[in-house]
Amino acid sequence: MCVALGGVATSQTLPSQGSNDQLNLNAINAEQTLNVVTADEGVTATTTAGANSFGMTLNGADGGLTSNQNNQGAVLAHGVVNASGSLGDSSNINTTAVGNSGTALAAGGTLSAFMVQTNYGSVTARSQIEAVSALAGDVIESTQAAGNSQGLLLVNGSMGARVSQNNQADVAADGGAIIQYVAGIAVVAGTAAGNNIDLTGADQSAARVITDQNNVAANVTGTKFTAYGNSNLTTTAATASGNNLNASNEGPLLDVASHQYNTAYVRAQAEGSSYAFGGAQATAYGVGNSVLAGNTGPDVVLDNSQVNDGGGVEVIASFTGDNGYDAGSSATAVGNAVSGYVCNQCSGTMSATNSQSNNVDISARSTVSLTGAARSVVGVSSAMGNNASFSVTSPGY
Repeated sequence: MCVALGGVATSQTLPSQGSNDQLNLNAINAEQTLNVVTADEGVTATTTAGANSFGMTLNGADGGLTSNQNNQGAVLAHGVVNASGSLGDSSNINTTAVGNSGTALAAGGTLSAFMVQTNYGSVTARSQIEAVSALAGDVIESTQAAGNSQGLLLVNGSMGARVSQNNQADVAADGGAIIQYVAGIAVVAGTAAGNNIDLTGADQSAARVITDQNNVAANVTGTKFTAYGNSNLTTTAATASGNNLNASNEGPLLDVASHQYNTAYVRAQAEGSSYAFGGAQATAYGVGNSVLAGNTGPDVVLDNSQVNDGGGVEVIASFTGDNGYDAGSSATAVGNAVSGYVCNQCSGTMSATNSQSNNVDISARSTVSLTGAARSVVGVSSAMGNNASFSVTSPGY
């Protein structure tokens, strides 16, 4: 369901109002299989499953929005590509599963919004490339899963919003790729989040938001596995987060009050292998709660509260091969993470209040194993309970 509200903003313009109420009780499945012998230009496969979806746009007008989304059914998106000969020059495989998703855009106007998302159904996105004896040029495989996801967009606009998210079911993004020969660049990535909010403001926008994210699912997992015979440049990546808020603005004000609570076991696992390789990287990142609030304008106000409890965070990254040039593996695990920045082009001010509590084990493991020779080998492993970073940058620094 999508409501678009537009008009010319004048002194006589009355604020427009939008209301959304969505309830899904049943399972949602989207499955796709492509069987390919040879594709000259490439293969494209898009598989999307969502229980509730809503969008609202204000263009040159002021308005208000109240939205309530409730999903109680399991959501599955499953995409498979089988290739026996060639995947062609450039292939793109996208698989996305979301319990509740919403977007709100304010362009040249002001939006006041109250949004509630509640997910009780498991959400799974799974994609796989099976090309054991096939050739490929460039390959992108992206797998994304979220219990609740809300986007807030501003273009020369202003927004006052309260967003409440509650996820109580498992979320998983998994799969991988098996390809005999990759001549170009292969990026295989999976991202899973219990709750996710993205705020983006541009062209002198201003935003004041209050967010409440509660993730009490048993598991949030992002896992990707790749195996290549011979590869040029490859990246295998996995990201998992209980709660995630990413707010970036360009304008006079970004005011964020964020409250996050996670009890899920968070696991990110990225494992890649290639017998012969040019450059190969395995990267995994897992976090219980994460907040980023940044403004390239003059003012940021941030009030952050994070509690990570329950299952803990485990991150695994590994690469194995025989011989090649550059091999790397990076694993980063964090209980609670917050960062804020203001005005990288002019003097700015920041008001930040931060409270973080991590009550569970945090584990990161990175491994690189080679049976032959390589030009360089780089390994990174980092585990941290709480991490906070705030910066104000003025001209000349």
